[in-house]
Amino acid sequence: MTSARAGQDAALHADAERPSRREQILQAAAQLFAERGSRAVGVDDVGAAVGVTGPAIYRHFASKDAMLAEMLLRISERLLEGGSERVADAGDDPAAQLRALVAFQVDFALDNPALITVQDRDLGSLTEADAAQVRRLQRRYVEVWVGVLARLHPGADAATCRARAHAIFGLINSTPHSAGRLNRPAMARLLADMAQAAATA
Repeated sequence: MTSARAGQDAALHADAERPSRREQILQAAAQLFAERGSRAVGVDDVGAAVGVTGPAIYRHFASKDAMLAEMLLRISERLLEGGSERVADAGDDPAAQLRALVAFQVDFALDNPALITVQDRDLGSLTEADAAQVRRLQRRYVEVWVGVLARLHPGADAATCRARAHAIFGLINSTPHSAGRLNRPAMARLLADMAQAAATA
């Protein structure tokens, strides 16, 4: 039986220590979607992963597509809220804001590897309306980074800062492909150092 690992992909939880049944279902679905792709996973598979029958899932979600939509919306909201908070807490220094954003994104990527994979691969499986909502949230999160990068590179236009932000995301979000090669603290330091270098070069 596939089950979500403790402490993994907890960005789906309002309370990481006490996830609700709905959140447990989302976490298990994230693991399965990451392993197989959302189209290859059935509702019965998700039910088996959390120890309930497939039909019991329908008390929480209307369909597998509804699980995927809520999953990607939740993490997009979490990234936007968390990134905005880190920038605000860092004060007015753009270098401090960048360090805070990098640390936040690195922690998110290392703590939520299945979600990173699903977000990258399965966005195209959403309905047009759900995909548009996720993309709006994602664009707003990118603009948080663009605002900081523009202050660090006053001669760069917005398009260049946006391209730099996406390059940094690509670097940090590569973690599902390198998981286990270093322990978490070492991987976090490596990713943060590389992201800082990419952001300030």
